[in-house]
Amino acid sequence: MNDAAVATTSPPARPAHPSFREAFLYWLKLGFISFGGPAGQIAVMHQELVEKRRWISERRFLHALNYCMVLPGPEAQQLAIYIGWLLHRTRGGIVAGTLFVLPSLFILAALTYVYLAFGDLTLVQGIFNGIKPAVVAIVVFAAWRIGSRALKNKVLWVLAAASFIAIFALNIPFPYIVLAAGVLGFIGGKVWPDKFMVGGGHGAASKAYGPALIDDDTPPPAHAKFRPVYLALLVGAALALWGAVMLLLGHPVLKDMGEFFTKAALVTFGGAYAVLPYVYQGGVETYGWLTGTQMIDGLALGETTPGPLIMVVSFVGFVGAWSKQIFGPDALLLAGCVGAAVATFFTFLPSFVFILAGAPLVEATHGDLKFTAPLTGITAAVVGVILNLAVFFGWHVILPRATEAAPFSGGVEWFYALISAAAFIALWKYKQDIMKVIAACAAIGLAYTYLVKPFA
Repeated sequence: MNDAAVATTSPPARPAHPSFREAFLYWLKLGFISFGGPAGQIAVMHQELVEKRRWISERRFLHALNYCMVLPGPEAQQLAIYIGWLLHRTRGGIVAGTLFVLPSLFILAALTYVYLAFGDLTLVQGIFNGIKPAVVAIVVFAAWRIGSRALKNKVLWVLAAASFIAIFALNIPFPYIVLAAGVLGFIGGKVWPDKFMVGGGHGAASKAYGPALIDDDTPPPAHAKFRPVYLALLVGAALALWGAVMLLLGHPVLKDMGEFFTKAALVTFGGAYAVLPYVYQGGVETYGWLTGTQMIDGLALGETTPGPLIMVVSFVGFVGAWSKQIFGPDALLLAGCVGAAVATFFTFLPSFVFILAGAPLVEATHGDLKFTAPLTGITAAVVGVILNLAVFFGWHVILPRATEAAPFSGGVEWFYALISAAAFIALWKYKQDIMKVIAACAAIGLAYTYLVKPFA
């Protein structure tokens, strides 16, 4: 291209403001394609919203993401709420956040029904024979991936080790570990700032994709200004909605689910892998909604469906309501669907409140949030918690006949151990996609069940 052509090339125009219908269709599409966990979901949103559509600049995108990172709850869904709110006020945020999880709810409910109704079939068992050890590898890989980024010094390594001992050996509940880690991070930020100021963000904007609708220098829209009356009405409406739904839950099991998943929503720092031990403690040990093996199967289903991985709570709610037969033995499907809906509603309601209430304050700063030290402490503790989850899952899968009294009894399932090792190598060394690894392991498990196990 010659200089004259370059000189006459006009820069790309600022995109027009999308209509509510256009945004609605995009958020609906996102709900069906949001595979790959939070990193994959955020990457998909960045590619579409920052690079292609240019609805928001990269710097403003990262600014919103940094806020979502310090909140409990799924950061990718919260980011969708934030951007939806920026574009179309409160209704835009509600629609974006709802459509982010709604497709996953329906898909996971359908798969859970198949799992419970036909789980004894050899075909289904064969698939899960491969998926279960893959889940062990996925959780180990998650601990390695987060730890390699978060544990930058000996202080954070000690904090991660302490959290592992606390949950593995001392059975300290997960919320207390998160709270202690946040407090230690806050104190550490004051005492050893160089040790605790290494996390909490996603870097600075480094690329330009042309002028964006919401650009670096675009002033916040009128609805983004902080208004105490709006905040009071929002919090009041959320509390009223929470209370009204709780009153409508007539069965004690559903009430327990409402209370439990509300608590879970408030301690989901560090992503779904970090809160799964808490969900396990409540769903399996405290309330007996499902078994430990079913919990592993639920995580496997959650890995293969779109939406946040924390959607595994809908599996827990479905199985819990089904197993407790809350509407009688002749209405198990209805019970499961209601249980899944209750678990999902109470898990995600706080995310809407956090974003819609806090985003106006965040928009007023346009700078980095000063929460990195507590977040760094929590993230380090999360590494230890995830490692405990990996040990727990590995114990159940590779030593399936062991008991707490005899933790190494019953013999080792070497086939499962080999699949776990191979899946981890595929994820860690060869950077394979999680969905491809799960599919390959499912195929191997199916072949093993039909071709090898009958003759073993």
